Amino acid sequence: MESPNSPPDSSSFAIRETATLHKKMASLDPSNSPPNHSFALRDSTAQCFLRSLSTKETSFNGFHCSPPRYSTPSLHTSPLSSPLRAVNPGPANHTISLDASYKCLSSVLKKDGQILSIAISNGIIYTGSDSNLIRIWKLPEFSECGVLKTKASTVVALAVSHERVFAAYGDTKIRGWRTTWDGTLKHIKLATIPRTSGYVRSYISGKDKMMRHMGPITSLAINISDNILYSASVDKTVKVWRISDLKCIENIPAHSEPINAIVVADDGILYTASDDATVRVWRRNFCRGEWPHSLTVTLPAKCSPVKTLTLTADGGVLYGGCTDGYVHYWLKGWLSGQLQYGGALRGHTHAVMCLASVSNYVVSGSADSSCRVWSREHDGQHVCLAVLVGHRGPIRCVTAYLGHSGDEVEDGCTICSGSLDGVLKIWRVNLRVRPASLHKPFCSSFNIAVSFTVRVSASKMALRGVWQLKKLIVSYCDWGGSSRGIRAFMETELPTFKEKNPQLEVVTELIRGQHPHLKGFYKNKNERVVCVKNMTTEDILLHATRLRNALGRKVVKLKTRHVTKHPSVQGTWTTNVKF
Repeated sequence: MESPNSPPDSSSFAIRETATLHKKMASLDPSNSPPNHSFALRDSTAQCFLRSLSTKETSFNGFHCSPPRYSTPSLHTSPLSSPLRAVNPGPANHTISLDASYKCLSSVLKKDGQILSIAISNGIIYTGSDSNLIRIWKLPEFSECGVLKTKASTVVALAVSHERVFAAYGDTKIRGWRTTWDGTLKHIKLATIPRTSGYVRSYISGKDKMMRHMGPITSLAINISDNILYSASVDKTVKVWRISDLKCIENIPAHSEPINAIVVADDGILYTASDDATVRVWRRNFCRGEWPHSLTVTLPAKCSPVKTLTLTADGGVLYGGCTDGYVHYWLKGWLSGQLQYGGALRGHTHAVMCLASVSNYVVSGSADSSCRVWSREHDGQHVCLAVLVGHRGPIRCVTAYLGHSGDEVEDGCTICSGSLDGVLKIWRVNLRVRPASLHKPFCSSFNIAVSFTVRVSASKMALRGVWQLKKLIVSYCDWGGSSRGIRAFMETELPTFKEKNPQLEVVTELIRGQHPHLKGFYKNKNERVVCVKNMTTEDILLHATRLRNALGRKVVKLKTRHVTKHPSVQGTWTTNVKF
């Protein structure tokens, strides 16, 4: 791998990127899921997050981490992995091919630490971080138009309605603002929840546990129709606050494990997700009893803790992101109104930490430092349109909207992602739909082969026009379960890979009773081995292409700023450079 340019030491910078990637991707059947990894906010202890593509990774107990900066090449120059999609056999006159491309419009780095929360409303984006600031950004130019400053720090959750902004902080309290438009956007602070006077009276009467959370708050949601605010916490409860007087009117012991996310539908249905690997559905009964909210149904999430939830605008599809990298979804029946399990979207290699939904698009952010954009088709199937790669840390929050940020005429969406590396990125995903011929099956009528159109920068492929990878050994087992993906890769993708790389010597090696791996030999006499056990065909193709593109040099960890002894003839780069 090669060392990328380190970001400038500045309080703020913006980078315009124009890398475009075309891909046709789809979802995979949710079987043979990788092991569970717990990834939840429990304390504020800083931990180190090591980036890896391996599914065998230790679990993490804290979000607050700063990823080390290794000298790795930009992932925009490599083909991206995406799951295959199983196609049901049946007669069809034609098929529709989805052509998607994406580009990073802007990257912003502030000295606020990790980006922990994000919310959008009426063309305004609010972002919360480790600091005591909530930054306000105006769309579509994405320019900063103000900040909300408090004495507390660590904005872990945000909820925005038409005239209200609520933020949950690390001190287990919620602060609210009212927005006004008097020529410019202004925010007037309402109060801190729970109020100090009300909490003192509750403490004297012995009801202090009713008034405040006993652990960090993880999620907020606003029920606009009923004018109430929901807050979830790791103390396994959901509290209901009346927005008119900011009083706690109900305490719901929702789960037996910490609650990670909540979302409210337009009809008032409340959905809660927890580490107990379930999603629970609650309905509010308009009565004056002690428990106005009653449990309707419990949805299992395949024995994996659910970390995030999102709901489509019509409430017809519920998505839940889990620690095993899957995004499970449930469909609401038209007649019964009951949720039925629809399937899972596979593609991430680490825990799914955030979800966003707009129109028929679903965006998932993961601890593998990537975002995936999915499109929901009319038949209920999902297609992966793009994999957004560019962050150097786990993606903690994401939001999406349909507005255009330029003169594009293609259909698509604009995405804003925040990561634990402290960078806020704006992406534009364009979609073009065109008719295409039927795909020919490679082994049966139940599968399709996915072709890639990859545009790779020439500077990353070879050194002075010469490929550095001499030999690639594909080792596999003819009966092992972990070699199922590489056996399919050898049947479908390997012949095409060898044909496109005539300069490369590709050898297959049978190793019974061992896990499969790829081994590359470079001209500088270095070797590189990548384990590909339990990986899909496209993931193995991704690693094989990365081995081909690499120069074979050793990875060097940059402990300090690297200053070259040979200055560029173009001069020193500054933030004032105009391209």
